[in-house]
Amino acid sequence: MAEIKDPENALIVETTKGKVVIELFPDLAPGHVGRIKELARDNFYDGIVFHRVIEGFMAQTGDPTGTGMGGSDKPDLKAEFSNMNHGRGTCSMARAQSPDSANSQFFICFEDAGFLNKQYTVWGQVIEGMENIDQIKRGEPVQDPDSIVTMRVAADV
Repeated sequence: MAEIKDPENALIVETTKGKVVIELFPDLAPGHVGRIKELARDNFYDGIVFHRVIEGFMAQTGDPTGTGMGGSDKPDLKAEFSNMNHGRGTCSMARAQSPDSANSQFFICFEDAGFLNKQYTVWGQVIEGMENIDQIKRGEPVQDPDSIVTMRVAADV
């Protein structure tokens, strides 16, 4: 069991494959961490599927339409790129072509994806349950996809 150092900056995510705990990085990406927590507290992510899952790369979720084209009703976020490496278990925001187009979609890296560094905003790291992320069904789009059952800020659980 991973130790949650700061419950206000940790997420407990129940997926159809099991529990995942994500440590948030408010110092690295304060705007993105704030948005993720706000959406989690609104139960926005509950029931949302992993719509794009690429073997050896990443699992993407956070689109209420399940198509990769949707987002929340909140404004897009300004990029908060950093030197943080996109390694195994890294949580980073998906976006359209514009650097400032991240909204609610995010992805979790299966393996090192350093080519994404300084181009996507890293906001967290899986500290428990990566084996459950590894089991998520692959596809673009995924047939009968896995989903987030619930996603909560640890301080609220």
